[in-house]
Amino acid sequence: MQIVRSDKYLFELDLHLEYIAKDSLNRALNFLDKLDKAIETLPDMPYRCRASHYYDDEHIHDFIFKGYTIPFLIDES
Repeated sequence: MQIVRSDKYLFELDLHLEYIAKDSLNRALNFLDKLDKAIETLPDMPYRCRASHYYDDEHIHDFIFKGYTIPFLIDES
C-alpha cells in the first residue's frame, strides 16, 4: 500500500504547524515527526482505524492523532 498526501492535507497541515510554531517551533517539528511516523504505520493495518463519520463510504476511514481526525481512503486496487 502506498500513502499519498493530498494537496488539501498538506495545506491544512501547514496551517496547523504554523499555529503550533507560534508557541514553539520545537513542538511543531516534534508534532510533525510523530505524525509522519504514525501515518507510516497505516499500510500495515489500515482497517484498525474506524470507518469515517464524515463520509458515507466504507473505504474511507478516520485516523485520529492527538485529537485531530484525518480521513483517508483505502484503495485496494
